[in-house]
Amino acid sequence: MDDIPRVSEVLYVGLCRDVGTPTEVTVRRDVWDMREMIKKPVQIYGGERSMLSGSHGEGFRFKSSDMDLMFWFCDHKLISDISQARLYDRTKHDIILMEDSDTPPGFVKLQLLTSTQDDVIVSTAVPVNDRIYISSLLLQQLTFEQVKNIKSCQNITSHGPCTNAYTGSIEFDYAVCFAGTHWPALTRPWIERCLWHTWPPASVLAEILENGYHCVPIGSKIDSSGNLLEWRLSFSQAEYKLVSTMNHTQFLVYGLLKIFLKEIVNYGVEEPLLCSYFLKTTVFWMIQEGSVEWRPNNLLNCFWKCFKYLIHYVYRGVFPNFFIPQNNMFINKVVGAARTALLEQLYRYYNMGVSCLLLSPTLRSILEPALSSLTFVIPSAEEHIKAVVDLDSTAMWEIFSKHMHTADELPRLLILLSTVDKLSHLSLSPYQTLTLQYFTAEILICTAFMMVNSTSNNTCKNVYKVDRIVCNMLKLASRIGPVSYSLYLALYYYRTGRYNEVLRVTYLTKQRLSQPYIMYRSGHVDRQRYSEAVGSLSLSRKMKTAWVANVKLRSEVHYIDELILEQEVSKQNDQNVLYISPFVLTDMLLVLSHYRLGNRSQYLQSLTDLQTLLLYDDGRYVPLHFRDLSWQILGICQHVVGDLHGALQSYRESLRQEQYHNIKTATENRIVFVERQLHRNMQS
Repeated sequence: MDDIPRVSEVLYVGLCRDVGTPTEVTVRRDVWDMREMIKKPVQIYGGERSMLSGSHGEGFRFKSSDMDLMFWFCDHKLISDISQARLYDRTKHDIILMEDSDTPPGFVKLQLLTSTQDDVIVSTAVPVNDRIYISSLLLQQLTFEQVKNIKSCQNITSHGPCTNAYTGSIEFDYAVCFAGTHWPALTRPWIERCLWHTWPPASVLAEILENGYHCVPIGSKIDSSGNLLEWRLSFSQAEYKLVSTMNHTQFLVYGLLKIFLKEIVNYGVEEPLLCSYFLKTTVFWMIQEGSVEWRPNNLLNCFWKCFKYLIHYVYRGVFPNFFIPQNNMFINKVVGAARTALLEQLYRYYNMGVSCLLLSPTLRSILEPALSSLTFVIPSAEEHIKAVVDLDSTAMWEIFSKHMHTADELPRLLILLSTVDKLSHLSLSPYQTLTLQYFTAEILICTAFMMVNSTSNNTCKNVYKVDRIVCNMLKLASRIGPVSYSLYLALYYYRTGRYNEVLRVTYLTKQRLSQPYIMYRSGHVDRQRYSEAVGSLSLSRKMKTAWVANVKLRSEVHYIDELILEQEVSKQNDQNVLYISPFVLTDMLLVLSHYRLGNRSQYLQSLTDLQTLLLYDDGRYVPLHFRDLSWQILGICQHVVGDLHGALQSYRESLRQEQYHNIKTATENRIVFVERQLHRNMQS
């Protein structure tokens, strides 16, 4: 790798493809930031906050990107000095004093200063010398038991301060913690250091200080038996802001280090000594020290300096925390013979030079073409690396995959509506605006159906008034949301018996869904037709014209009588949403509405269309993991129109699919019901 600048540029371009271009990373963060802005007021109203940390929140989309979820209660007030207690109402807040006089740097004890009725505090409180402290170990155990009771969580284990679990194929770390905005004295040198080095910028530092920090339930490792009362200071929110402040070369070096760690250093190692947090800390230190030129054609040198920095501290056996350098993160971890073996391993890579990167399959696939040919042409700027359709696909996936978990009661929904209205008047980035538009449609739909469910005054005047409001909300949602969102209006019309209106809306939606430029699933779009039809439109128009989202039936809302059983069974199994392909739902509504109107030839044709779709689709229009519910829907339609044998076959086919929606019991009940009908028909 003699031509370092040239190879660096090749690696930069390759990492843009595998890790993300500047625009893709911006999309990921803007979408997530907007979601956080929307949900914050309603979380405060409910008294419980949450945040996502880890590599997924930072903007990475590796297959192994972790999802770290932190939860804390708004009425728990963390203070760093006893004088700060007067800022809070003792009758409304649990006031908790951090003590760090007899704990290692970066760790504190939490003394409860007020009496409390809070179940979490009561169950984790421990008396010590006439004082009450909160036990980190007891909170860990409490969190573990709570996660164990969630039916959708599998392979549950303890992992540091977190409870680790899988929901399907997605891995989560759950941590209940305490949040504070009164920064402890131990962090003042870090604040002064940031001001001195002007990184992060003053505005970002101010935002970090305003957002605060957390105490997570795990003790130091100085005592191998652990300290049951120690809590670790966590700066996850600050770290997210620092990563967001990186330029793209810095972000890619961080990604390169993560690949290097996973595919080379820790490959085949059951209990690795090094973790990605050490790499993030390394990049933070290197950026702040200002000794590296972070340019695309200097990427390999940037990596190498970070690598040497890491080796240096492994050699010393000391690795200073970025926020509290007195906290040696290697203590009782990177020690003894294991540290010696790690150091020898790292020295082998050091002696290989940057060519050690070729040991990684991911990096080798990027670098080999450039190394094997001196005439290799480096791909050019980002717009050529990622076509418009690819960027749009990324944006669509990022937005549609972020669930708001919209509230299940009207007061909270009204808070959400008020929040999106206020946010719409702010100066937002294009992708933040697009995300706000999508979630506004989501909230309108949820509010509309919740209003119908919550209506207790059934006078004609009130029913008419609510109906008008609901229709207007659903019409607005269909105008600003994805193409498929008009189906929610069709569902409401079906629920209220307006079958001709259902047909009008559904046929119009089906016609729009049949356009060749429609984008439903990433990788399943006619790129040329899409570019020709909507490539020059604004992001807002693209979503309204060409983007298609799944229809989501939330367990707390009644949408359509025919699927109530599936909703109830799914909810009992901790699956709170049924996902329906819009291509399936259009045919379902056409079958049922034509049947209600007595249009025999039309409902038979729609039934044939639905069956043909399920038999011959390759996953483009009906995702494979939705097929349990899709075959169930076909069976329901066949059952309604009287085709009992067809219904029985479809229900059995539903059982043969991946049970993504956890509706197996509903399917079995429907099979029993059909078999009894067939038995009665044979006897009569």
